[in-house]
Amino acid sequence: MRIAIYGAGSLGTILGAYISKAGVSIELINRNKAHINALKDKGAQVVGTVQFTQPVVAYTPAEMSGKYDILFLMTKQQNNAEVVHTLKDYLAPDGVLVTFQNGLPEVLIASILGEERVLGCTVAWGATLQSPGVCELTSEPDALSFSLGAISPQRSKHFNKVKELLELMGKVDVEENFIGTRWSKLLINAAFSGMSAVLGCTFGEAAGPRESRRIVQALIKECIDVCQAGGIRIEPVQGKDIVKLLNYTNALKRAFSFFIIPIAIRKHAKLKASMLQDLEKGKLTEVDAINGAVSDYGRKVGCPTPMNDRVVKIVHRIEQGELRPSFDNLQYFN
Repeated sequence: MRIAIYGAGSLGTILGAYISKAGVSIELINRNKAHINALKDKGAQVVGTVQFTQPVVAYTPAEMSGKYDILFLMTKQQNNAEVVHTLKDYLAPDGVLVTFQNGLPEVLIASILGEERVLGCTVAWGATLQSPGVCELTSEPDALSFSLGAISPQRSKHFNKVKELLELMGKVDVEENFIGTRWSKLLINAAFSGMSAVLGCTFGEAAGPRESRRIVQALIKECIDVCQAGGIRIEPVQGKDIVKLLNYTNALKRAFSFFIIPIAIRKHAKLKASMLQDLEKGKLTEVDAINGAVSDYGRKVGCPTPMNDRVVKIVHRIEQGELRPSFDNLQYFN
């Protein structure tokens, strides 16, 4: 069986290192030549909450050949249609593509490959690319978990193999209500990644001060409200019912939600959003696929999302050079 991670940045490199460390052959593919060369020369260097170095097989997309049984897709979504059309030629006839991307990417991918060849996976941990070949795991070791699901009633024959591979790194929850799982991750990304990008800080730093936490809380509430309007049941995250913990319909529950937000994110407090990392590198972000996805669905079900709308506008202004990630941007939420 041939397996590869396409778009092996911080998350993909660490996942590939864990799988390789377990003795399973997996190929890491990335366009960043400096990163690939470092992986070839020194192996994948994992630092942070876990530390080890692991030799890996790594190369650029231009060096790809043959067919793959399992492709883990971990690129940004900006060029998804083009990327998936390209990868289609590298998938075996019964091969499966597993998307780890943020937002709700499965619908577009399934329109190209067919539902039966698409699996979705969300991760409950974070990482940062420190330098070529060096990736920092920013979540605690006991928070390394995955949620795996299929959008087709007929699961791919490789489903169990994918689950086994992920279990080489952490706990895997198989989700029957995968759209609800997607929204669990989207809620976290919209609130914490969105504010991390806007403010130029970690998740924990966004959840700390009262003014920024107020906006985090509002972003979470909008996600819950649009899902309720659309009949979507948001799934628990790592055994915690985030709707029960963070939703509110009265002043007392609102106060409890506000109080618990820093506690709820403490295991990922050091995480810096990939959107912020993109902004720091002068790249475009996935904000339209994260906060923008909440706004789009809100319009579809008739549920206003003013805070998510505002995050999208601010991040685009940062991309255009009009603003920079800073707590000064809190003024635009007033």
